[in-house]
Amino acid sequence: MNVPANLKYTKDHEWLKVEGEHATVGITDFAQHELGDIVFIEVETVGEILEKHEAFGTIEAVKTVSDIFMPVGGEILEFNEALISNPEIINKDPYEQGWVIKIKIGNTAEIDELLSPGQYEAQIQG
Repeated sequence: MNVPANLKYTKDHEWLKVEGEHATVGITDFAQHELGDIVFIEVETVGEILEKHEAFGTIEAVKTVSDIFMPVGGEILEFNEALISNPEIINKDPYEQGWVIKIKIGNTAEIDELLSPGQYEAQIQG
């Protein structure tokens, strides 16, 4: 499984790429592998301010539907529109083209509560 060293992770398999007061959020390679073929993604929370751990959308695979959770609290600025017509991008490239949302971070201290790449790897190898 691919676990990039420049990201932070949640126990629920989301990743966070911090860029100043903004961040990009997606699901991990492990999560997309476990879900299988992704067929639909819904995010209707653009413009909303959500707390850490709140669901910001859903991801539907052939086998299941799962909520996607906020790794940190903040305002949802943008949804990756490419996922509307090509949700399978997440299966092919979960960390770059397959990002899900961009946010403005509400409380940067919450970033320190996330898992490091090493901690996340230990969890998924559990």
